[in-house]
Amino acid sequence: MGWMMSHVSFAIPVERLRDTETLMAFHHPHPCHDVHILLVPKRPFGSLMEVPLEATDFLHDLLETVQLLVRQYELEERGYRLIVNGGDYQEVPHLHFHLVADPQETDDQIS
Repeated sequence: MGWMMSHVSFAIPVERLRDTETLMAFHHPHPCHDVHILLVPKRPFGSLMEVPLEATDFLHDLLETVQLLVRQYELEERGYRLIVNGGDYQEVPHLHFHLVADPQETDDQIS
């Protein structure tokens, strides 16, 4: 997966919501939430712990992309989560983030 993202990410058959020099964002192919977007670095980081602090270009693109998508999907008011898994919780051995949100509950739904 890391090699593929580093060398042939252009060939991955997904609709890119954002594609920068350092990361790609696209809808999860099997979403578990109303909004479920994957953010995947193009460098072969195995986990968050492998991202060097000097990778400011990736970190900048990540924050900028998350902010852009939160605005685009109007998630700030309804709430959202940015999830990164590691260790035993990481099923795919390539760093990736999940931006997820579910429908906002109304007062009628809570009662």
